[in-house]
Amino acid sequence: MTDTTFAPALLSGKRILITGGGTGLGRGVARHLVEHGAEVHLWGRRDAVLAEAAAEASTSRPGAAHYQTVDVRDYDSVDATMDRIWNDHGPLTGVINNAAANFIAQTKDLSPRAFQAITSTVMNGSFHTTHAAGKRWIAGGLPGSVLSTLTTWVWTGSAFVVPSAMAKAAVHAMTMSLAVEWAKYGIRVNALAPGPIPTDYAWEMLNPTDKSSVGATQVDQIPAGRSGTIEELANLTMFLLSDACDYLTGQTIAMDGGQMLAGPGTFAGLTSLTDADWQQIKETSKSASESSKAQRTV
Repeated sequence: MTDTTFAPALLSGKRILITGGGTGLGRGVARHLVEHGAEVHLWGRRDAVLAEAAAEASTSRPGAAHYQTVDVRDYDSVDATMDRIWNDHGPLTGVINNAAANFIAQTKDLSPRAFQAITSTVMNGSFHTTHAAGKRWIAGGLPGSVLSTLTTWVWTGSAFVVPSAMAKAAVHAMTMSLAVEWAKYGIRVNALAPGPIPTDYAWEMLNPTDKSSVGATQVDQIPAGRSGTIEELANLTMFLLSDACDYLTGQTIAMDGGQMLAGPGTFAGLTSLTDADWQQIKETSKSASESSKAQRTV
């Protein structure tokens, strides 16, 4: 499946912010938005990675992708950067809350710092960005669309990714709550819950060793028999950010090949791992995390 279903000008005139836009799903979706007429703004904490992602996204339309280094956990930084976008480029029309942090671990071994690193990025970051854009839309009498990237854990919970499951469930609650509160302003708030879609860094953190592959990333447990693709996620994203569905709000849409309905797409299968297995997972994940941190500028 490709995104050729949609007209090239589907998102013409749209200005869309993607948090966590330097890597993974956000980076992959950005290119498709630009190809269909949108101007995109990519936020993240690694300048070089963001620059590369913006260049990649704007291949079809040079100058259509911009980037800013922003830590979404810091509201003042979010608010100030939102001001710069409004002043330099014009009001956003859409926000994609995609910034996330996650890794698999036994909850008993989590430190408060590790818990906060995940929850502050997912929950606080999604609220900060949504609030900063939303208050400007309301003040200006402008419509807007918020789309958050979640998982099916918001309905089932998941062992071994408890901070992420908690934080994403909070964003799911925000989606339903603000949909009602902000509908009168013409602001729609929705979310997507994609199943496994392989991306480099996320896959290293959620499937770091051979023994960890019995978790939610296990493709043979998906009725469709395969992982999802960036193109499929981009297609659904574009539809939700377009003007084709103004009556749709407050919904979290699962796109997982039937995984959740066949059996929760969680990491429950990792209960058989030993402490030695978890130590190996920890060491592998730590190495990937340190490599990522080395590229950050904020």
